[in-house]
Amino acid sequence: MNEQSKFKQLWVLFWTFAKMGVMTFGGGMAMLPILQREVVDSKGWATEEELTDYYAIGQCTPGIIAVNTATFIGQKYGGWAGGIVATLGVVFPSVVIISILAGLISNFADLAWVKNAFAGIQVCVCVLIFNAVMKLLKKSVVDKRTAVIFALVLLGGLFLKLSPVWFVVGAALAGIVLKNLEVRKA
Repeated sequence: MNEQSKFKQLWVLFWTFAKMGVMTFGGGMAMLPILQREVVDSKGWATEEELTDYYAIGQCTPGIIAVNTATFIGQKYGGWAGGIVATLGVVFPSVVIISILAGLISNFADLAWVKNAFAGIQVCVCVLIFNAVMKLLKKSVVDKRTAVIFALVLLGGLFLKLSPVWFVVGAALAGIVLKNLEVRKA
């Protein structure tokens, strides 16, 4: 690949993740539907299964899920430079917007319309996360084994105060054990 096409590839990575960074209100979870649309459906840089894996690993590693996921996808598509560029792309809009808002928010935070706007955004983010979860659920819970893992993690998440890392590790181990038991029965 010549230098000009490599630069174009990196620019596309940066621009794609910068657009996602602008639209990600509510944190990394809210980014999931945008990632699915852009990275899986539009660009084909990852499959839905890979995206789910990146997202799970991103939750277990230090840092922000959206940034970690962008780094994984960028690295897959463009090597180490792609990982760096995708990461910079996804955080760039936030840095600019937060820098501007930090100067303004203290002056306007007590205004009713600002509080109401934030309340509306929170509701919208909840719906976006719910839709992403339902889409992932349909793709991930495909048999009895995955349904059991889903139920255990759901119950554990509701009743136990554990780090998400333990749920991911436990789900991975449960997947291995249950699949091995399934194979032995066959």
